[in-house]
Amino acid sequence: MSPRHFTAPTPVTSLTETVAEQIRQQLILGKLRAGQHLSEAALSEQLNISRNTLREVFRVLIKEGLLHHEPNRGVSVVVPSMADIIDIYRVRRLIECQALAQAWPRHPAHRLMKEAIAQALAARQTGDWIAVGSANMAFHAGIVALADSERLSAMFSDIAAELRLAFGLLNDAEYLHAPYVEQNSKLLALFETDSPAIAAKALEEYLIQSERMVLAVYARRVE
Repeated sequence: MSPRHFTAPTPVTSLTETVAEQIRQQLILGKLRAGQHLSEAALSEQLNISRNTLREVFRVLIKEGLLHHEPNRGVSVVVPSMADIIDIYRVRRLIECQALAQAWPRHPAHRLMKEAIAQALAARQTGDWIAVGSANMAFHAGIVALADSERLSAMFSDIAAELRLAFGLLNDAEYLHAPYVEQNSKLLALFETDSPAIAAKALEEYLIQSERMVLAVYARRVE
């Protein structure tokens, strides 16, 4: 008797998970801003889902720390604190630097990094700095994808959403994102020339610089 072959079942993504990811992407792309109130009626119509489903989505994103519910005021997008920003960058250094240092320079995910740089350059030409910021998020998602870990990529998606909320508080997208168009290009060049360890070290310094800049501008805004 020939052995039976079994095919692993394809993971089923629920409607709640699908819509939650759509809202995460709106956060990452800067379409929803920190502190913004979310209307159940408007959002359920926009996403073409019932209010009951939307409430379940809200519960998921509240648990993840991306949304906040306040009695009698409803649901709003969270406002990251300085402690949140420090913790986000700590996690980014742990995830991204390791992913870059240990990856093969011809890993397929490096194409995601190249595409993100092309998108950033095109957006810079038109002065669309919000789109430059979105391309920057995509570039770093490509770095995480080098690790071949769905869990790390999912974790980075949550972190990227929180980080984009912090960026949105600064109200100066050009100042924030302009320096990193060229820096991302240099990182990719280092990585592609068989120097992933050097690229990882450069990335660590890059993230430290980015954290300091975000915290400095954020502190001035709070004051």
